[in-house]
Amino acid sequence: MSLPQIPVAKPVLDEHEADAARRVILSGWVTQGPEVAAFEAEFAAFVDAPHACAVSNCTTALHLALKAVGVGPGDEVITVSHSFIATANAIRYCGARPVFVDIAADGYNIDPELVGSAITPRTKAILCVHQLGMPCDLARLVDLASRHSIPLIEDAACAVGSEILWNGRWERIGKPHGDIACFSFHPRKVMTTGDGGMLTTANPDYDAKFRLWRQHAMSVADTVRHSSNAVIYESYPELGYNYRMTDVQAAIGREQLRKLPEIVATRRRIAAHYGELLGQVPGLGTPAEPYWCRSNWQSYCVSLPAGADQRSVMQTLLDQGISTRRGVMNIHLEPAYRDPASSRRASSLEQSEKAQAGSIILPVFTQMSDDDISRVAEALDAVLGNIVPRRKRSVRMDLAASAG
Repeated sequence: MSLPQIPVAKPVLDEHEADAARRVILSGWVTQGPEVAAFEAEFAAFVDAPHACAVSNCTTALHLALKAVGVGPGDEVITVSHSFIATANAIRYCGARPVFVDIAADGYNIDPELVGSAITPRTKAILCVHQLGMPCDLARLVDLASRHSIPLIEDAACAVGSEILWNGRWERIGKPHGDIACFSFHPRKVMTTGDGGMLTTANPDYDAKFRLWRQHAMSVADTVRHSSNAVIYESYPELGYNYRMTDVQAAIGREQLRKLPEIVATRRRIAAHYGELLGQVPGLGTPAEPYWCRSNWQSYCVSLPAGADQRSVMQTLLDQGISTRRGVMNIHLEPAYRDPASSRRASSLEQSEKAQAGSIILPVFTQMSDDDISRVAEALDAVLGNIVPRRKRSVRMDLAASAG
C-alpha cells in the first residue's frame, strides 16, 4: 500500500478563517476597510511596531518601502542574489539597480562583511533578506547602515514570528530595527491571508506615504468618504498604485495572527526533531540558529553531501511520496538578469551558487506528525546512503540508541 504524499508546506486554515471570511462577505464591505485597520493594529502590537500598513503582497510592500526611502532611477540598492526574484524586481520597479553580494558561508543570509565594500556614492539603500525565516545579523547591518547614513530595509517575507536578541531582550522581527520591514502572507509562509503583505516602521512619514500610495494616492480614504455627512471630492496629487488588501484577507489574517505563536512553537519542535534525526547523517549539513536569533522555521533547508546530485535526490524522494524544493534561487542566474545593465555584482557569488545547487528544502508544516518527520529523515538517509559511506544503522536506530 502506498503511503500518503507529504507536501513541502501546508497552510493552517480551518473554520475560524472560514467564519471570518463569511462575516466580512455578509457585512457588505469587502475591500480595504475596518478589518484591514484592525489587522494592522493587531499586527503592529504583535511585533511591537508603532506603525503597520497592509498591502496586497510582499512585492508591493518592498516597492513602497524602497520608494519611501527615496530609491529612484540611477540609484543602487545592495542586496543578495540568493533570494526569490521579487527582492531584486522591486528595486528595478524604482528604476534602480540591484547590487548583489554573497551570502555567508555558514548559512543562507547576506554576509555583512561584504556590504561595506559594496557601498558607492550611488547606494541609496541596503535590502537584507531574512532567508527561510532565519534572521540576518541585524546588529551588524544596522550599525553599518547607520555609520553610512543609508536606510536599511528588511525583506522579512519569510520571517513573521522570528526573533532576535536585541540589547538583552528577545524581540520579534518587524519591530523597527532597520527603517522598514516587509512581510508576506502567501500560502507558502508561516501565516497566510491567501496573499497579502505588511510594512512596519517607526517613521510616521513613511507610514503616511505607504497609505497614500497603496490606494492610487487618493487624498481621502474610502472609509472617511463613505462615513461623511457631507459630499467629499477626492483628488489624486501624485502617482499611486492599487496595492490594497481586502477586508476578506484581513479577517483571515486576524485569525492567523491569533494562531501564530502556536504555529511557530510547533515548527520549532519539528525543526528540533529534524535536527536530532538528520544530525546522524554523514556529510549532510543541517541549519543552526546563532545564539542571538530564533527562527520561525518557515523552511528547513539542508546542504547535501559532496557527490549528491540535487535533482536525483529530490526525484527519488518524490517517487516515495515526499515533496521537496531546491535550494533558494539565485537571481543573477535567471534570464531576466542576464543583461549586465540589470544588476551589478559587488562580490563573488560562490556561496550563493553553491547553496542553490547543493541544498534542498524539506517538508515543514504544522500538521506534520512525528511519523512524517521520521519518514522524511529515513528516506533522505537511505537515498544518501547510496552515495556517502556510513554506519549500517539507520537514523531511527541511532536515535533510539542515544535515547536509551
